[in-house]
Amino acid sequence: MAERTVKLCGPSDAVKQIHDGDRVAFGGFAVYNKAMALTHEIIRARLRHLTIVGVANSIEVDMLVGAGCVDAVETSYMGLEKFGLAKNFRRAAQAGALKITHFPELISWDRFRASQEGLSFWPTYLLGGSDIVKYNDKIIPFPDPVTGRQMWAVPAADPDVALIHMWKGDKWGNLQTQPRRMNPQSVDITVSRACKRVIATVEHLVDTEEIMRSPQSTTVPSFRTLSVTHVPHGSHPTMDLDVVATDELHLQLYADACQTEEGFQEYLDKYVYGVSSFAQYLELVGTEQVKALERSGYR
Repeated sequence: MAERTVKLCGPSDAVKQIHDGDRVAFGGFAVYNKAMALTHEIIRARLRHLTIVGVANSIEVDMLVGAGCVDAVETSYMGLEKFGLAKNFRRAAQAGALKITHFPELISWDRFRASQEGLSFWPTYLLGGSDIVKYNDKIIPFPDPVTGRQMWAVPAADPDVALIHMWKGDKWGNLQTQPRRMNPQSVDITVSRACKRVIATVEHLVDTEEIMRSPQSTTVPSFRTLSVTHVPHGSHPTMDLDVVATDELHLQLYADACQTEEGFQEYLDKYVYGVSSFAQYLELVGTEQVKALERSGYR
């Protein structure tokens, strides 16, 4: 039997496992539970030509697009919800600098299920009642071999690497989801099963004994994990269910900064390039402001 491997590493070492041109999947959903510490490290590492494949994306992808890291995006949604449009994404799209492939939300999720099952496509009868097949030539019609009914083959997501922020983890890479979970945590689990390179940050680094006391919460076992990094508030400014709330002040600050390219560059220079770690970024945001986001489930 092979010996277990300690998966602990720092954020900068974690992103060394991502390569130019990779297909990168983020866990979380829209403006919830995004791996923002890893997003900052990707930008500082100046990775290029990435394809983002997702279910519903927001600030993490908008930031990477604005920083020049992304060539293509395959997802169902790109925006900041009540904070407005993802302006970096929109500018790049309008300039023709970004290849965008749109899939319906549930089908975007099914694409990861196809990868999880080792399938090259996911079969479906329905595509949300839209005209998406007129504009997405990656969705291929075929007859149901049993009934002859029209079906559609949606290509598998096939990410090279998945980036997730989890509630708890141990040094071996066993990762746990909080007892109550919703869409963002479910996406974490699905994308972790869709590829062999899972890079995780965790809110709490705990002993394996604590993991073993609640094995039902271990939704990403160690054999799926390439690395784990302890980054408290690693999803900031996005929320993590029952753990930390959304930092609405900082999300609004980001949205306002992104109204212009110059404003976004000033944001990057201050909050990403201007610090050497996510902990320093949080200090810059404000220790009291960040601490106030913690909720009852933080421990």
